[in-house]
Amino acid sequence: MNLNTLIVRHGILHKLALVTNEIVLKTGRLYLRPLMAEDAPQLFELDSDPEVMRFISKGQPNPLLKIQNEILPRVLTFYRSWPPQGFWAAHTRQDEQFIGWFHLRPDFLTPDEMELGYRLKRSAWGKGLATEASLAIVKKSFEQWGYYKISARTLVVNLASQRVMQKAGLKFEAEFFWSERVLPGWAQEERRAVKYGLANALA
Repeated sequence: MNLNTLIVRHGILHKLALVTNEIVLKTGRLYLRPLMAEDAPQLFELDSDPEVMRFISKGQPNPLLKIQNEILPRVLTFYRSWPPQGFWAAHTRQDEQFIGWFHLRPDFLTPDEMELGYRLKRSAWGKGLATEASLAIVKKSFEQWGYYKISARTLVVNLASQRVMQKAGLKFEAEFFWSERVLPGWAQEERRAVKYGLANALA
């Protein structure tokens, strides 16, 4: 029985945890594993920090019920066995602490490319953890998973995320504006964003 059959027959939140509880990759300090329904309280805590949500929702948190009933069901539909993609919880290897998540999914605007993204607790900022995991995801995406291109997007004012993209080897490609549908209520200049990308030299 494949993953899609499980989703249809049994419901996303109940069964996906049973088939995705595995480590996707490890770095020197972190390991990544698929998100599960049981992670809702940790995601709620993450999304309740106004600084974490500053460039996502102008600091507004995601309510727990929205995470449980809308966000997690949507997130869990990204999982597939090969090549891997989806949203992965990030934990420190030293003490097993949840520090946030990373994702690798089809890019929203150019779905033939894989988009790299992340959201980390403020306590994990400034330690090189975002770069460490991003480098590992890019390396594995090209050398083992066979993806042909990795892209990443962020608001032009989010300089910290741009530095992570650069350190992960991605190159600036273009400026663009997120649509009002993506960022409702934001002024046009507030929606100004940048795209970085890197093609697989092995492909």
